[in-house]
Amino acid sequence: MRGASATPSDEKVGARAVTTTQETPSVEDVRAALNDVHDPEIHKPITELGMVKDITIGDDGVVYVAIYLTVAGCPLKDTITRDTTAAVEKLDGVRDVRVELDVMSDEQRTELRQKLRGDAEEPEIPFAQPGSMTRVYAVASGKGGVGKSSVTVNLAAAMARKGLSVGVVDADIYGHSVPRMLGAAEKPTKVEKMIMPPQAHGVKTISIGMFTPGNTPVVWRGPMLHRALQQFLADVFWGDLDILLLDLPPGTGDIAISVAQLIPNAELLVVTTPQQAAAEVAERAGAIALQTRQRVAGVIENMSWFEGPDGTRMEIFGSGGGQTVADSLTRSVGAEVPLLGQVPLEPALREQGDAGTPLVLSEPDSAASTVLTEAAEKLSVRARGLSGMMLNVTPAGR
Repeated sequence: MRGASATPSDEKVGARAVTTTQETPSVEDVRAALNDVHDPEIHKPITELGMVKDITIGDDGVVYVAIYLTVAGCPLKDTITRDTTAAVEKLDGVRDVRVELDVMSDEQRTELRQKLRGDAEEPEIPFAQPGSMTRVYAVASGKGGVGKSSVTVNLAAAMARKGLSVGVVDADIYGHSVPRMLGAAEKPTKVEKMIMPPQAHGVKTISIGMFTPGNTPVVWRGPMLHRALQQFLADVFWGDLDILLLDLPPGTGDIAISVAQLIPNAELLVVTTPQQAAAEVAERAGAIALQTRQRVAGVIENMSWFEGPDGTRMEIFGSGGGQTVADSLTRSVGAEVPLLGQVPLEPALREQGDAGTPLVLSEPDSAASTVLTEAAEKLSVRARGLSGMMLNVTPAGR
């Protein structure tokens, strides 16, 4: 935003000169320009959200815009100020833009929540509603240490890079790691009864790690895990998502069961390594679909091989595990479960995860990035349908 000091009438602003005889814009012109300013958390125009408090235009070409923030101390107030200034100063006749920030009242926040979520007192899970167009993938593994979170984060980043609206729920309550791997350093913002998820690399995300101090462990029993997942899905304002990925804890415990209950249409994506022992355990994670009646979207084999500087491949964890899991699940569920990709073992995949920049963004041409990007493409473009979906129906009596 430009300073408040006086500017000579013939000073150039950008590439054009403004003179004292040039007409100033109308209030309607300024409001129309503000239609292009979106709240960075809600991703809707501030004019539509009732965030424009007042517009005043001086004869000297100085435009004063008063903006309501949703909460005091909004972490993205500088972004709103910058975007507002940039939008208004493009108008002919504008010499300077002054942005004043205020905070919504409780009544205004309630009105905003009703506008976004409806009048229901208890929030609903939008992804479980009939007609939801969000494709939900629950990323599962039989055991820990197979790189499930790394796969989840890189798939999400690759999908967002394509222009899709993507969200990630870090459902691994005990072993949460998504915020670090995605570089999501901001804390969620609470607006009335809604939680605004932080966004990193174009991906919205929520994790219990955003609510616990430091590296404090979470020591909860099953009912609390279920409630936490329910809040992540219902209380968080996700907006219109194309894809939602859930990073599940390893195994077939409480969270896996809760996902099937809360989002019956969620599809399972199984991650394994080539090792046969790991593949056997991964089969159990995928076979939960037989009981929960979920669709298995496919299998991703991670750490498939390590390629040395001379091009030699070393299969450190064996071979064939991913295809074994895909074939076994195909037989079990009675529908094709494809092997979506074999991700080679690359140190950069771990290094970029620790740094908070997914490998598909930092090194898009690497071998691992290529496989993960192709898998993301397959998961993004697959048509909806009942093929492979287990239906809970019984023959009618005669």
